[in-house]
Amino acid sequence: MNTTSTNKKIRDLIVDIRNNKLIPAPYFQRRLVWTNKNKSALIKTILDGYPFPEIFIASGDINLETGEGYSLLVDGQQRITTINQYFLNSPELKLTNGVPPYENLTVEQKEAFLQYIVVVRDLGHPSDEEIIEVFTRINSTNYSLNAMEIQNARYDGAIKNFAEIISQSKFFDTKRIFSAADIRRMNDLKFTLTLIITIISTYFHRDNELENYLAMYNDDFPYENLTEELSFTFNFVDKCHFPERCRCWNKADLFTLIVELHRVLFKDKISLSQDMVSNKLQEFYKKVDEIDTDQPKEDERIFHEYLKASQQATNDRSNRIKRGYTINELLVSCQES
Repeated sequence: MNTTSTNKKIRDLIVDIRNNKLIPAPYFQRRLVWTNKNKSALIKTILDGYPFPEIFIASGDINLETGEGYSLLVDGQQRITTINQYFLNSPELKLTNGVPPYENLTVEQKEAFLQYIVVVRDLGHPSDEEIIEVFTRINSTNYSLNAMEIQNARYDGAIKNFAEIISQSKFFDTKRIFSAADIRRMNDLKFTLTLIITIISTYFHRDNELENYLAMYNDDFPYENLTEELSFTFNFVDKCHFPERCRCWNKADLFTLIVELHRVLFKDKISLSQDMVSNKLQEFYKKVDEIDTDQPKEDERIFHEYLKASQQATNDRSNRIKRGYTINELLVSCQES
């Protein structure tokens, strides 16, 4: 594929978008997920006269009667859309860090902005398959990404950063909840993100809500008290002094315990006896581990049901609810008199 590098002024790109000669969001592009902080940083880069990476375009269909045609933006959607939003004073762009709106620029600043040079890599007129292949290669890495890694690459906002801070808590480190492989593939971030979303909403199926909440709280995460509440919850679990081999340190069990303990302490505002919680939970987990799964007795049904919910399809919503209901009842029974 032969490519050429050209320069275009921002004003040319804006006019092309307005006249539908440059399509900034072809069907294969990703949704816009930049935060307003990201967008503001790009605008400041332009206003300060610094360069940003080249964009890629390809020729679209040509009207053989009129000779008119259009170009597709293969890579650079977020940058060009942000530039267009800035010029149009779009309400979708909320500027941060003191970046002035376009309408407040001086005549000289507006002219410099519109005359700013963007490096454009023209791919010519490749087929749809070739365009998608180029886009995929530009945005790929040398190994297959899991869902959390893809979301991490797409979202760099408030809730993701909050979950990242929580995942690095000393609590998880000292208990060795996450393996080196977990951390390398961002499963620690996935765990804490799922934990946080569940706490502020309710149990959901597998990873179904992650992207919705990453988008919803990309710019702002208004749960200021959650840091303190989670810290208190982690400390409460710590003070239970569960044995090293206690099943509560399994991810599914720990997830349920944290969610339900937080619910009881901060949503239901129930004061719990630390000693009672420690004793009852240790006894409960011990019975779950000792149960005869082939022939459980009638009075062991609750332990058997919990065990199944923590071993099979542990991330299904139904099993998360089953485990949560059991642990919640146990915790409530430890209310201080």
